[in-house]
Amino acid sequence: MQRTIAAIRTASPNSVGDGFIGLNAFHPQGSRPFNPFLLLDHHGPMQVQPSDQPKGVDEHPHRGFETVTVVYEGALEHRDSAGNRGKLFAGDVQWMTAASGIIHEEKHEQEFSRRGGQLDFVQLWVNLPAKDKMSPPRYQDISSSRIPTGTLPGGGQLRVIAGELNGLQGPAHTFSPVVVADLTLAGGQTETLAVPLDFSLMVYVLSGSSTINGEPLLRGQIALTNSDGETIAVGASDDTRVLILAGAPINEPLAVYGPFVMNTREEILAAFDDFQNGRMGVLK
Repeated sequence: MQRTIAAIRTASPNSVGDGFIGLNAFHPQGSRPFNPFLLLDHHGPMQVQPSDQPKGVDEHPHRGFETVTVVYEGALEHRDSAGNRGKLFAGDVQWMTAASGIIHEEKHEQEFSRRGGQLDFVQLWVNLPAKDKMSPPRYQDISSSRIPTGTLPGGGQLRVIAGELNGLQGPAHTFSPVVVADLTLAGGQTETLAVPLDFSLMVYVLSGSSTINGEPLLRGQIALTNSDGETIAVGASDDTRVLILAGAPINEPLAVYGPFVMNTREEILAAFDDFQNGRMGVLK
């Protein structure tokens, strides 16, 4: 049975730090229909001017959730207080579990910064269940070569980063059941995707123009579906790429303040105290 569309939303202009400009489709301070996902920022496509000083987001803390960065064009560089460092190029994914607390920075990769060019990437925040929020931090550097890609019956190219979708299993390890995938379609192509009935399911248009069950969806728009079926039909009016997000909702209280996502106000206050007193580590 095909799911019905609950809502279509248009992302708002957004900028983060001094080097990431684009759109925000949803954020954790809002309502929670995208559960277990908390935030979707789409930075780009934007032109980066050559610079010897890479721009981006300087060091900052997180606790209680995971950040997922998917690069489509350009290059980024990451380092954190757990000693992880990584460079992400087109097609690569970084899956960082902040959990009990981490300090990190994300900037343009140095050589990319020097020469400049087009940058296009997505960052997601994924909630953690209460039992996992104080787990040790974890870092997954997922190169594009590790991400399975398959051609679907209608000719579309599906790439699965996390979870299982249409027979492809993503390499990312997750704390709760989620699906993160992208689908590339040529004009006139339509594909049917299936997810479990109890999963939330969203489709965000990264480029081009799409249809979801026949409803038009433009770049920067996200469709949220009802949990009344297991399939959706994703079509394309022209060359299109969409991001598929699905997962089992985490139905627990949520307390959010800035870079911390916990379950109670007291846990938020404890996060601030731990950060201010250096208990989330130091970025060297």
